[in-house]
Amino acid sequence: MREAADCMRTRTFGPMRRHVPVIGQGTWQLPDRGAAAERSVTALRLGIQLNLCHIDTAEMYGDGRAEELVADAIAGVARDRLFIVSKVLPQHASFRGTIRACEASLRRLRLDYLDVFLLHWQSRHPISETMGAMEQLMDEGKIAALGVSNFDVADLEAARAALQRHPLACNQVLYHVRERAAEALVLPYCQRHGIALVGYSPFGQGDFPSPRSGQGAALSNIAQRHDATPRQVALAFLTREQGTFTVPKASDEQHLRENAAAGDLELTPSDIKEIEAAFPLRHTTSLPVL
Repeated sequence: MREAADCMRTRTFGPMRRHVPVIGQGTWQLPDRGAAAERSVTALRLGIQLNLCHIDTAEMYGDGRAEELVADAIAGVARDRLFIVSKVLPQHASFRGTIRACEASLRRLRLDYLDVFLLHWQSRHPISETMGAMEQLMDEGKIAALGVSNFDVADLEAARAALQRHPLACNQVLYHVRERAAEALVLPYCQRHGIALVGYSPFGQGDFPSPRSGQGAALSNIAQRHDATPRQVALAFLTREQGTFTVPKASDEQHLRENAAAGDLELTPSDIKEIEAAFPLRHTTSLPVL
């Protein structure tokens, strides 16, 4: 297996000048009680040491508990080394509700500002209210950038049209080798408009290809050529395009080191063609949501 290096790839995050590691840390379903919570904090801290400084969380995750674990993990870390993202639930995404949700997340995270604040998915509240609140949060210095999650092209157009003073920084979507729908329309749109695309659940939900399957064999063959693992190859594939990032969850040392070591893995054009053949792109206008 490749070992983590100090030269993880970074790129600018949408319209932000900030260079962000292409691989970060997710916190959805991170164990958050008892001894398991302590292990989660230890894992997040190790991830930061390995340059996995882009940490993605949300008020929904563990009803705010994930944000509290992140707060414990980042305590004492220089703020400018961290890139912290959280999200507001759709049912809270009125103008006032969005502001209250952000302020509550900041309290749980024990931070003065978030690097990016997202609308978790499309809401019954008018998008103009949510985006207006996020622009106010930016004006007040409580967030450095604003974004969305699980938005298709039509949703992105509506969000951009609602913004008056600040650009849309990112769209976070389900994206793994078996679910490449984002590449059909959403990724090209994001690239045209300077919006970062962040893939969540990059290993799927318990359905990462088995080495005994044809798809798994394709990843294994490529991995052998690079002294890597199939999961490292998958992460490199998902971050191969301009403007792409991914936030895998990991709660043990081995997985964290494996994820971090994928940060400097560069696939060849023939590697990419082999993966694209093994995992065909479905052309669709709708995005799946977990």
